[in-house]
Amino acid sequence: MPRKPLIGLNADYRPTRKEGPALSFVPAGYYNAIEAAGGVPVILPPLCDKGDIAGVLDLLQGFVLVGGGDLDPRRDGFQLHSSVRPMDARREEFDRALMDQIARRRMPVFGIGAGMQLLNVSQGGNLFLHLPEDMPEAIPHRDPQDPEHRHGLSVVFGSLIERVYGDSEIRVNSMHHQAVDEVAPGFSVTARCPDGVIEAIESTQEDWLAIGTQFHPESESASALDVRIFEEFVEGIAKAKPAAMKLVA
Repeated sequence: MPRKPLIGLNADYRPTRKEGPALSFVPAGYYNAIEAAGGVPVILPPLCDKGDIAGVLDLLQGFVLVGGGDLDPRRDGFQLHSSVRPMDARREEFDRALMDQIARRRMPVFGIGAGMQLLNVSQGGNLFLHLPEDMPEAIPHRDPQDPEHRHGLSVVFGSLIERVYGDSEIRVNSMHHQAVDEVAPGFSVTARCPDGVIEAIESTQEDWLAIGTQFHPESESASALDVRIFEEFVEGIAKAKPAAMKLVA
């Protein structure tokens, strides 16, 4: 019986507060979805030593970058917008170091929400910092009063997303105020909201399985069909060439 792939998950981080000590956490939907798809989830806290990050990645066959707060746009040469709610600096420092090593290894990676945004900016793309201002004609992509808020999705034929959803009518959850603007070189858009907002990207590089979704297929508001994205990812890991995960300069 073939061994199940070990798939990493980056943990979110909350510093010490009056109500409790500092802690790392991962919403259960992420590791439940990986396990259901045939992988073994391995949660990685925000490590500070890059050598330790490399040592853990040596043991893994893939990685899922979880959602969370906003990336600090100043790290990518942009001004801080008043709507930005940055993730904790310790997590962001870790996530960026982690993404750098994942990319250099060409390790299979699936970025979700902020994870997709990190995948895009780390490879040379950029973001809309606040959709209501940057794309005022767009439909609402977050409703604080409705965690089940959903919108339509148009997919690109021949993509991983199309293999999951087919040509049926699709609706996915929506809980973001930022989105991909310019897509990184080596990636293509594989799904959009009908208003034009990018909802999924995939690598066009033959040696790298790298996908991202702005929506959250791991959340309680996801459909059974959404979860199949994890199955496609795990199957893709099984097909990935071991040489593709060796660290390159």
